[in-house]
Order: sequence, then C-alpha cells, then structure tokens
Amino acid sequence: MQDFVARPEHGIVWISGASSGIGRALALKLAGEGYKVAVTARDHEKLVELQTEASPLSGSIIVLDGDVTNAEDMEHVLASIEYEHGAMALAIFNAGVYLPVRAEELRRDDFERSFAVNLNGVVNCLVLAVRHMKAKGQGQIAIVSSVTGYGGLPTSAAYGATKAALINLAESLKFDLDKMGIRIQLINPGFVDTPATRKNEFPMPSLVSAEEPAHQISAGLKSQAFEITFPKRFTLMMKLLRLLPYGLYFRLVNRFTGWDERSPTKRHRPVMTHPAE
Repeated sequence: MQDFVARPEHGIVWISGASSGIGRALALKLAGEGYKVAVTARDHEKLVELQTEASPLSGSIIVLDGDVTNAEDMEHVLASIEYEHGAMALAIFNAGVYLPVRAEELRRDDFERSFAVNLNGVVNCLVLAVRHMKAKGQGQIAIVSSVTGYGGLPTSAAYGATKAALINLAESLKFDLDKMGIRIQLINPGFVDTPATRKNEFPMPSLVSAEEPAHQISAGLKSQAFEITFPKRFTLMMKLLRLLPYGLYFRLVNRFTGWDERSPTKRHRPVMTHPAE
C-alpha cells in the first residue's frame, strides 16, 4: 500500500518559516498548484505581502502569525486551522536560524537560540500536527533539515547539531507514524540562495535559487521517497564524505572550505560553510 500523499482536496497545508527563502517559495509553488496554504512566521508584513502575491493563483494563502519557539502561539495557529479553515493534510516545518559558532569565542546564547528555533520550534509544531492527524487517521509531515546534519562543518556546531537531531528525529518517528497512517518525510537541501547564504565569503558548490528547491520539494512530497534532497550530486558527495575515516574527513573538509588557512584573528565575520534555509 502506498503512503498518503496530500492533495488540495484533502485539506490545508501548514508551512512554518514562510516569510522568506525556501518556505516562501514553496508556499507560492503549492498555492499555484491549488492548495490552500497556511503560513506562519513572526514577520506579519512579509506574510501579508506573500498573501497578496498569491492572490491570482488557483490556491490561496492564509496568514497565521506566530513564533515557533512559543508553544502557545503554535496552539493558537493549529486551533485557527482546525476551527476556521478545515482539516490539515500536510505540515512542512521549515523555520530555522543560522548562528555561526567559533571555538575561540563560544557563546551559550548561540546554542540556546539555535536549539530553540531549529529543534524545539519543530517539536512545538510537530506534537500538534501529529495529534491533529492522528484524530483524522491520516496526514503528511515534512521536516526541513539540511545536508549539514550529515557531518560536522566549520562554524556549524550549533546549526549542524540541530539539523543532525532533526534527521534522527524524523528517522525514529517514522516507525510509529507509519502505523498511524501519518507519513513523515525529511528534506535535506544543499546550498540555496537565501539572505543568509549571501553572506558567505567562499564559492558555494551547486548553489540553487530559492525557487528551485520549491520545485524539488513539491515533486518530492508527491513521491514515495522518505528523503527529499537536492542537488543530488552534491548531497551524494556529502553523504560519501561522511563515510570516510575521521582523519581523512577532517583533512578534506579543511581543504574544501579553506578553513585550515584561516587564522582565528581572520575569522571576524560570519562565515557559512553549510546550506541554510
């Protein structure tokens, strides 16, 4: 039997972190395919702009403000979906932040904020989505992680840790969710052109526009794949790299990123050596 695939007639799509980047592009893509999409973020004005841009499309955008780090906010968002807009068929948890971490200037706040948004923010939404879909007997959930979660990279001690946790979380929950009729998928993008990655000071291999992931994710959501990852060649290289012995892994990452040539005094600006949504 094939896993459940959410169609426009099945109900609402909920996307967190939809005010920019992948989340915004995906909301427009799905609205263009006829879905009714509830979008959540802290920036109300950007969500309203998104709603206006989607007005000529066959689907629609519903603005539901909220901070994923606030569990009460997410309770209100889900209540609004359930009681004002209908059943939720698909949830895509995309909200995330990247804060560079360097050992010479470790700050607890960078870790706490990263965990609050990237990991706990997903959990705050996920608990509610599973509860809702369990009552309906079906549903589809997609969690946006990153190929950074495959292995450690310079400056990503906080960001990468959260993304690795999301990969494990999705893999672990799949065993039980399958029995409940709830399909879970994992989205692991490579480098995507977003406001965050534009700060990078190095060439980003296989860089794609925010619109390209929207097409890839939309297609992946309709497939039977557990993992949706792109660009394929780059993400495969990242997976293979992680299979190497640690000594070789660290040498190759240092070489590819040029990190071994950077002295601590030269690391004064944010340097992203990973994808970001």
